[in-house]
Amino acid sequence: MHDDRLLTEARLTRFVQDTLLPARYARTVPLAAEAWDAPGEPVSFTEAAGQTYAPVAEGDPWGAAWATRWLRLTGTVPEGWGEAEARSVELLVDLGFTGEWPGFQCEGLAYSGTGRILKAVSPRNRHVPLKLLGAERDVLFYVEAAANPDIAQDFSFAPTPLGERSTAGPAPLYRLGPIVIAELDEHVQGLIQDVVALSGLMQELPEDQPRRYNILAALERMMDRVDPDDVAAHAAAGRQELAEVLARPANASAHRIVATGHAHIDSAWLWPVRETIRKCARTFANVLQLMEERPDFVFACSSAQQLLWMKEHYPELFGRIKERAGQGRFVPVGGMWVESDTNMPGGEAMARQFVEGKTFFQEEFGVDCREAWLPDSFGYSAALPQIARSAGIGWFLTQKLSWNQVNRLPSHTFLWEGIDGSRLFTHFPPADTYNAEMTGAELAKAERSYRDHGRGNVSLLPFGYGDGGGGPTREMIAAAERTADLEGSPKVRLGSPRSFFEEAEAEYAAPAVWVGELYLELHRGTYTSQARTKQGNRRSEHLLREAELWAATAAVRTGASYPAEALQRLWRLVLLQQFHDILPGSAIAWVHRDAERNYAAIGRELEELIGSAQSVLAGEGTADLVFNAAPHERAGVPALGAAPASAAEAPVEVSEHDGGYILDNGILRVRITADGLIDSLIDYASGRDAIAPGEFGNVLELFRDTPIAWDAWDIDEFYRRNVTVLGEARSVTLERGGWDAVVVVERLAGGSPVTQRLELAAGADALTIHTSVDWQEKRKLLKLGFALDVHADRSASETQFGHVFRPTHVNTSWEWAKFEICAHRWIHVGEPGYGVAIANDSTYGHDVTRAVRPGRGTTTKVRLSLLRSPTFPDPAADRGVHEFTVSVRPGSGIAGAVEEGYRTNVAPRRRRGSGPVEPLVSVFNPALVVEAVKLAADGSGDVVVRLYESLGERSTGIVKANFDAVEVAAVDLLEREPDPAVDLVPGTDSAELTLRPFQLVTLRFRRV
Repeated sequence: MHDDRLLTEARLTRFVQDTLLPARYARTVPLAAEAWDAPGEPVSFTEAAGQTYAPVAEGDPWGAAWATRWLRLTGTVPEGWGEAEARSVELLVDLGFTGEWPGFQCEGLAYSGTGRILKAVSPRNRHVPLKLLGAERDVLFYVEAAANPDIAQDFSFAPTPLGERSTAGPAPLYRLGPIVIAELDEHVQGLIQDVVALSGLMQELPEDQPRRYNILAALERMMDRVDPDDVAAHAAAGRQELAEVLARPANASAHRIVATGHAHIDSAWLWPVRETIRKCARTFANVLQLMEERPDFVFACSSAQQLLWMKEHYPELFGRIKERAGQGRFVPVGGMWVESDTNMPGGEAMARQFVEGKTFFQEEFGVDCREAWLPDSFGYSAALPQIARSAGIGWFLTQKLSWNQVNRLPSHTFLWEGIDGSRLFTHFPPADTYNAEMTGAELAKAERSYRDHGRGNVSLLPFGYGDGGGGPTREMIAAAERTADLEGSPKVRLGSPRSFFEEAEAEYAAPAVWVGELYLELHRGTYTSQARTKQGNRRSEHLLREAELWAATAAVRTGASYPAEALQRLWRLVLLQQFHDILPGSAIAWVHRDAERNYAAIGRELEELIGSAQSVLAGEGTADLVFNAAPHERAGVPALGAAPASAAEAPVEVSEHDGGYILDNGILRVRITADGLIDSLIDYASGRDAIAPGEFGNVLELFRDTPIAWDAWDIDEFYRRNVTVLGEARSVTLERGGWDAVVVVERLAGGSPVTQRLELAAGADALTIHTSVDWQEKRKLLKLGFALDVHADRSASETQFGHVFRPTHVNTSWEWAKFEICAHRWIHVGEPGYGVAIANDSTYGHDVTRAVRPGRGTTTKVRLSLLRSPTFPDPAADRGVHEFTVSVRPGSGIAGAVEEGYRTNVAPRRRRGSGPVEPLVSVFNPALVVEAVKLAADGSGDVVVRLYESLGERSTGIVKANFDAVEVAAVDLLEREPDPAVDLVPGTDSAELTLRPFQLVTLRFRRV
């Protein structure tokens, strides 16, 4: 028998494209179109409907980048349309769509003539069923059309001015396509879906399997039966030819897939937040319309912020969402405010993501989320399991690590163990996508790639157009229906994430365990890109800490009003900007300029709250008080309180040395060369020099930074091969400020002026380096390095509520891939009995390497990544002036690193007043670090204290309330349920705690 398989498959491709697809709509008539262009930002339907509209026609240009055009569309359905069997009337709107993925180009939202939202129109989903208008023949509806530009440009990573309205230009980007009334032939539509499902399956089956040839033969018979000149008349017969192969049941052992509707909508990325709000409305309108047609369809929505936008901007739509949520069909998942980055948010911020998200979902929908849902974040902190568990989360879903460049995780379903021993039941969809289209290739990949065969047999498939929104389509649901029980295919059922996790957990009794961070071997540049955004985040986190502490103290001590509403509003804005394309620096210019403005406004309001609370606490008087919001005593000022500070015992001594300077405060001796480098850093307690022989600290290095792809996201390992060491200073001068000493160094980084101030304060344990850069480079990376005389086989990097260890060697591919790592306020390298801590005020990217010197000593080099200058998606990323603070503390252990991290980020505040302010709580073990002091969210006036074990040891300590308290209890992050995992001996106003390494505890003190 001749093998004509390839010929038949080629025939099928053309038959679908040229014959079946054009026959879906039996007949069409044009709608009359009129337009009004909004002059600036988007407006409401009410405002738009009252404007004067002018006629427009197919082919007319429209839409400068980010503009909005409103269309008023009218017409009459011809007699008899939609009355025949399997015929229905739809309105087709083509705004000028390109072939690109939905969400990355123009899109629209259809409204009825009375302003009711109908559904979105977008590529691959441009229909509006006539029945949504509630009319039989007369048609009147509006479309709000958004001229969103194609920033991605097929992800060519070419610089574009389109990412900011001020640079995008006035030229129209689109031309109107046909806008018509159309009669859908449901038999033809069904035939197309049959063919798509079968051909997709066929292409994935092995060529030696009979099933593949049975399907091909059926498809060939279908083509023979369907007359290209009269598809409608023969579509039912064509479907009959396919019925038998569609009816064959799946294998008993077939992989099972739970398909849940999904639309991963980036809260900002290649569009600003204001456009995300509209994207959410469009997507959710689509989802609600599909639910009208398919009672088994379930949709998962992961971000509380996005649903709050609906409540605020689209209240009628939000009401419909709540109705479907009550039926268990529109399902809030994730329990977070947004799908945040998890590498860089601080501990308290990460906790608040769950607190605000779960609280919103419970209050608005009565839903208690049990799963964390982060399919697209760029790696996952080892602290996340404990934080999630403390919020009542037991399951975790992600997909992003399928993007790893080098290594693949050994399981798709496993237990993920965090730094304290907490575990989450975790799943990676083996289809390797969170934007599935329900294709045969995706289903086959899920079954073929699943790494837990023999122990489990079920996976999750989130389906629907995402990133830029859109969500599921009727075609995707039709594909799921056809693959529910189909020979050769996995068994697909529509269901919720919860139903999947319950099924998977029940069948997989003893899953494998992954310990530590889920490091993404990609997008390492996101620890550094858009430094102003990162600095704004870090500063806002610490200002919120201060504002809550001093406001709570003022409320308890003086009865002052606690600004709960303002603090929640500011927290929510900070949490929004921790979204995984904002804080990582991978969004367009518009997004980051908005973020910078928001951070400035946050800072102003929090400074006012802090100043007001401290003014009330200090009272009237002339005593010089220092308010210390850090969790450690400073210069005699207690942690979390205020008092006069003790003065240093002696000034810094300065001497000249070989064109440079020696600074000595009796604790440290620092030698700075004539080029502003540090060639000696000795702490008198140990007598050791932290700088390696013949090496230097404070070394600025300028690297070529040209990643293979994903410019703002990626640093590739080969960046190290092209470096300019900035060893020559333009000037090195000395300044004295009271008892302190400062050496000022001027140099150039390429064409960018750099000024550094190396400051040694009297009585200080650390040298502080302030670096100012007027950054004008393109595709360069600036690092600040220290070559240390330390034999360190691992580094310790602060993460949320603890730290993680990472090897400094590259014995395996897993270690090699971590050539750029994330640290929060500090990083530490050490050997038994000695170490060096390096703290920062806004830097996250680091690298740590080691080398053996000719004399066989070991040099451990620590570098901080200060600045990058990618050209996509923001072609002017990070240009301008930046300020960084770094401190180096030699002779430090982990406890010193923790203290130095807070010292560098939480500055003391000076104010005159009547006398000391006693801290609300005192902690009698420095290993127990207080991260937050606030009043309870329920308005009861109870005091909530969040603390953690900071040294990675089993630690015991007492936490005492310095106010009238009648009870203390350990509670969950939401301050509601008791936390049975806490070993606590309660007293009336104190608690004795025994904590495991890195354990997180929330204490609630009930006041009289």
